[in-house]
Amino acid sequence: MPNALASRSMSQLSSRIEAILYLKAQPLTIAKIAEYAGCERDEAEEGLLDLMSDYAHRDSALEVVETPEGYCLQLRESFHDLVQTLIPVDLGVGALRTLAVIALKGSISQTDLVELRGSGAYQHVQELVSLGFVRKRRQSDGRSYWLQVTEKFYQYFQVDQLPQLPDLNTLKQGKQEPVQPLPSELADSES
Repeated sequence: MPNALASRSMSQLSSRIEAILYLKAQPLTIAKIAEYAGCERDEAEEGLLDLMSDYAHRDSALEVVETPEGYCLQLRESFHDLVQTLIPVDLGVGALRTLAVIALKGSISQTDLVELRGSGAYQHVQELVSLGFVRKRRQSDGRSYWLQVTEKFYQYFQVDQLPQLPDLNTLKQGKQEPVQPLPSELADSES
């Protein structure tokens, strides 16, 4: 009977730790887990190991892992594609406009981009690169970067091809080139 009681108690502690990891949604140290669970550190360790073992044997989308910051409940890597599909990227208007310029130009130097969009473009580029929408490569003279959109951009925004903007020098001189019509699939979606 004492083993059954201890087993039930451990199961309850493991469930409590699972709830804590879920609710905090960030890595937690053993000390923090013990504090939130209202138990001793060694009990928290045992409950956490029980929980990790349980998740390791489940066919579940979630897992309990140890990170440098502590332990957390997270989505298994094999389900990360769902994050991209189901959770929209939160881009500000400025970053979206910067992304649009890069996409429509096809390839643009960071210097030209900053000239068009202002110094805030540096931060936008950093954000867009970290999200995987833009690729940056150093120019041969090493003074600036070439920027272009990645395959992820085309997949995420469901775009096959983009029209080109008028030449930058033409825009600077105030001359307008005729605007190319939108591809039929984009024109249909505008109405």
